[in-house]
Amino acid sequence: MPVPNLIAIDGPAASGKSTLGELLAKELGYLYFDTGVMYRAVTWAALQQNIPIEDEAAVTALAERIQIDVRPPSKNDGRAYDVWVNDRDVTWDIRTAEVEANVSLVSSYRGVRRALTLQQRRIGARGRVVMVGRDIGTVVFPEAEVKIYLVASVEERARRRFEELRSRGEAADYKEILEAMRKRDDFDASRQIAPMRPADDAYMIDTDGLSIEEVLKQVMCLLT
Repeated sequence: MPVPNLIAIDGPAASGKSTLGELLAKELGYLYFDTGVMYRAVTWAALQQNIPIEDEAAVTALAERIQIDVRPPSKNDGRAYDVWVNDRDVTWDIRTAEVEANVSLVSSYRGVRRALTLQQRRIGARGRVVMVGRDIGTVVFPEAEVKIYLVASVEERARRRFEELRSRGEAADYKEILEAMRKRDDFDASRQIAPMRPADDAYMIDTDGLSIEEVLKQVMCLLT
């Protein structure tokens, strides 16, 4: 098949979707767009402006008024893309532990998801995008020609996150990561707004026991 203008990749945390999305985008010469960064950007902006994360109306109003953009990387500092909030590069600012601890709640707000879905569609409409998230194939771009949904056991995903943190020299406890991941899975799958689930026409790939190169090979086979 002709390579589509937009490829949607969904799946739970640490299923491999971000790594796959980045590699696939490089292979195709596309923009890699992890939509989770938009929710992180809103969370960061709320914390910066001392807006209570629990105040759904205020956080929603913030999401509606700020401009978030995702662009090809401008610096060779390990980033896979640039993330901008209005006129500020926040690519690394949104990766703090404080943002991590609050982003799930922000992403559960109906108005925030509505506002960011519009911004995600704006970026996706540019074309030549590999878009990664939890509801791309079901909500953001249900018309995407190719939808991929990655799955892996929660134990395997926790192990991957544990090793990722350790490789960066950060303290990590496997049991804590496993428990947090189980809670996040339950939260994402049971939320009323855009629950995490595969689209009916998504290609399902179980990444347990597979290297990322093997997963990428499977996806490239789908595109040829």
